Amino acid sequence: MSLSVYNVAFHCADPYAIASFWSAVTGRPLDEDDHPGDPVATILLANGVTLYFESVPEPKTVKNRLHLCLRPDAGKSRDEELERVLGLGATVVDDRRQIEGDGTGWVVLADPEGNEFCLLHEAIGTP
Repeated sequence: MSLSVYNVAFHCADPYAIASFWSAVTGRPLDEDDHPGDPVATILLANGVTLYFESVPEPKTVKNRLHLCLRPDAGKSRDEELERVLGLGATVVDDRRQIEGDGTGWVVLADPEGNEFCLLHEAIGTP
């Protein structure tokens, strides 16, 4: 027997606003039933996993124990995507691009509510 990932949940203050940010990051739309002020918002990713954003009363206070690692789609570089995501409102938490010495490292970012995620180097030699 095995299990499959159904969704990844984000606790946040403003589900619609954070889901809108992640919609722009992933290029996937919010669910058509989601509206500003709703306590929940969702985005269905192309792989079938849902990003689920739920309102909670307490603010984020410590580093995430779980985070998403994103890799640019074919034809895009990590650095091009970094500039795009920064333009959407992300902030750099830690620039690890030179950790391997050859520029193939990653960048740790935060969304507008402080949820960390990583932007990995583009896949080398993959379609």
